[in-house]
Order: sequence, then structure tokens, then C-alpha cells
Amino acid sequence: FSDLLYKHNFSEIIQRASKIFVSHSQITRLYSRFHSLDKGENGALSREDFQRIPELAINPLGDRIINAFFPEGEDQVNFRGFMRTLAHFRPVEDNEKNKDPSAGEPLNSRNNKLLFAFRLYDLDRDDKISRDELLQVLEKVDVEQKMSIRFLH
Repeated sequence: FSDLLYKHNFSEIIQRASKIFVSHSQITRLYSRFHSLDKGENGALSREDFQRIPELAINPLGDRIINAFFPEGEDQVNFRGFMRTLAHFRPVEDNEKNKDPSAGEPLNSRNNKLLFAFRLYDLDRDDKISRDELLQVLEKVDVEQKMSIRFLH
């Protein structure tokens, strides 16, 4: 594992990641998880790697969440892209008003979280959520709820 970290220039990764995540241990855990998901052992994750995550496989929005990791036209994501997307899921920092104004808005700010969530629903990327796009999500969630109710009885 340490050879792999060296191979991917972990010190540079730590430096860049510290702007997104708080602690060295968080970054190390993420890198370990990234490596365990990388079945091709090529330093990048494919959509298939994400589809093997049980929580995403059963999530009605799993495909949309997976797509959020991949820039348009890309079929793999490296560790840096993996971290950037996951940063949206971090809790909103209470001290946003004390941040350095030249640093830019953090990925886990309220505005960036809302924009990220909006993009999960805006499938055609036209900066609007159409009625059809909303219905697609509601149908998936409704099917999931119906399945859950059936299993309870």
C-alpha cells in the first residue's frame, strides 16, 4: 500500500486534498477506499467499479450519483476527481463566514451543495429541471418505496 501511495505522489495528493478534507487520516481512508474500488488497478475508477458498491446499487438515484463522478465524455475518474465529488457530501462548515475570501467557495458550501443536487436532477444539463426529469426521479423513488412496503408485509 505504501508503494502505491508513493507511486501516485501522495504528498501532492495530501496537499491538494487538505483544501477539501480536514485531516490526513480522512484523506488516507479515502485513498484506501479508492484503491479497494479500483478493480482494474490502474489508478482510476470506472462506472462498473461504482456499481459494485451495494449502497449505490440499491439507491433509486444511484445511477445519477455515479454519473456525478464523471465529467461529460469521461469514462474514468482519478483520485482527485473522486475527492472533489465526495466533498459535496461533507457537512457544511459552520465557520464559512470566517473563511479566507481569496480561497473561493468550498465545495461543501450550501450553494455548491444545492448546485450539485440540482445537477443530479437536470439530466439534459440545460440548467432547468423539466417536468419529465422530475417525474423520472419521482417514479424511481416511488418504485423503491413500493418495493420496501411489499417486503415489510
